[in-house]
Amino acid sequence: MSHIVINGDRCKACYLCIKECPKKLIRVSEKTNSLGNHVVEFCDENNECLGCAMCATRCPDLAITEVYRG
Repeated sequence: MSHIVINGDRCKACYLCIKECPKKLIRVSEKTNSLGNHVVEFCDENNECLGCAMCATRCPDLAITEVYRG
């Protein structure tokens, strides 16, 4: 199983990660950061994350890091 961690302070709300996730596990959050941007959130209730890191690779601001659970 794997999951990602999103640093909301670094997120500029470009939403490229949403388009990149093959399982569509990233969505726009109601939360805003200090810039007033609606940041993204990771939602994986069924442990579907592949751990492919495509979202983290696509993020231009390095706001996403991948964390593996063992």
